[in-house]
Amino acid sequence: MDHLRANGFRVKTIAVEDSNPTRERLGIPERLGGCHTAEIGGYAIEGHVPAREIRRLLAEKPRAVGLAVPGMPAGSPGMESPNPRPYAVLLVEKDGSHRIYARY
Repeated sequence: MDHLRANGFRVKTIAVEDSNPTRERLGIPERLGGCHTAEIGGYAIEGHVPAREIRRLLAEKPRAVGLAVPGMPAGSPGMESPNPRPYAVLLVEKDGSHRIYARY
């Protein structure tokens, strides 16, 4: 969340015991789950998605559920590490499928 704030996004935090119902409501398949779920501009943002890709999503406006970075990959925003690992930002389609939107 600090990454998003540092990149000009206003963030409202709502702590919940179980984020699965929120993910389900937004259309993010459980297998693509991360540790944070957000909504912006009619899209779901799941996990440690870079601000750059959120801006791109909002500019391009694809017909999709949103973006996801499953798990908590080292090197993703908020998971900075001296040993970053490659990871993908996924575009989640309305049918639950996904494709790579960006690679880091």
